[in-house]
Amino acid sequence: MLSVEEIKRPVEFELDKFESHFENALKSNVPLLDKVTHYIVKRKGKQMRPLFVFLCAKMLGEVNETTYDGASLVELLHTATLVHDDVVDDANERRGFFSVNALWKNKIAVLVGDYMLSKILLLSLEKKNTDLLAIVARSVKEMSEGELLQIQKSRTLDITEQEYFEVIRKKTASLISTCCEAGAISVQSDSEKENMRLFGEKVGLAFQIKDDIFDYGTPDKIGKPTGIDIREQKMTLPLIYVLKNGPDKVRKELKKIVRNHNEESSKIKRATELVIEYGGIDYAYGQMKKLAEEAKELLTGYPDNEAKASLIGLVDYTMNREK
Repeated sequence: MLSVEEIKRPVEFELDKFESHFENALKSNVPLLDKVTHYIVKRKGKQMRPLFVFLCAKMLGEVNETTYDGASLVELLHTATLVHDDVVDDANERRGFFSVNALWKNKIAVLVGDYMLSKILLLSLEKKNTDLLAIVARSVKEMSEGELLQIQKSRTLDITEQEYFEVIRKKTASLISTCCEAGAISVQSDSEKENMRLFGEKVGLAFQIKDDIFDYGTPDKIGKPTGIDIREQKMTLPLIYVLKNGPDKVRKELKKIVRNHNEESSKIKRATELVIEYGGIDYAYGQMKKLAEEAKELLTGYPDNEAKASLIGLVDYTMNREK
């Protein structure tokens, strides 16, 4: 499996250049706003979303200024949603650092997230990137719908597998699919944008299932759960599978734990053991691998190049990552 560094290699130059491009997109005349956004930029993660944009663009054509604009738009959206999510979840940490709301309180965090969303609109209109604006706006809509649908379903614990996939398609996969579609649009590969959108969607679905599995422990620590999803009453694929296919007695016990005992460590451990024993993790792995193979299949028609190899490497990384 390729490492993240190897995956990034074909677009290393572009990712380095993107750093300053993104910082410029965030600049403001308000010192407090600049201070907060500087803090966010210096603590960014692996740049996975811009990576999808650049690799898709490079596989299909030549990276250009519109590609950088597309990467900036999706990174602005991703960052804004993280800032807002930390407020909603009352989270004090993000990737091992204090969250914006922990340092500057909720009001400032919400306003900073709003500022980033406004920059998406302004940058798109300024550069006349209306095609990019359309797909990013669609992603905002779908992510919001996905979050609300998940909240609605977690209250009743009656989500079906089909509804689960609709939730994660909107909540998680829509942003990755937007990255891949933006890459195609930026190199004027309109005939390929739908195929790239679908590729990103399948990778995003696989990515979320992998996150679901993590709640039951990392590969070497299955059965030592974080229990975060159960504590928050999130209906993830391993749990949904056992609630549908497990023995009646097991299903009743699981529902009781999730509904009434979701803050008790011993009960969470018991729920984890039941989900593993009755095939929830195995089923989720199978679905994740199926989606990953379908994603890779969508790339078979393109000429072999370094960017394509890295996209395939990204799919494998999604399945095999350990955090």
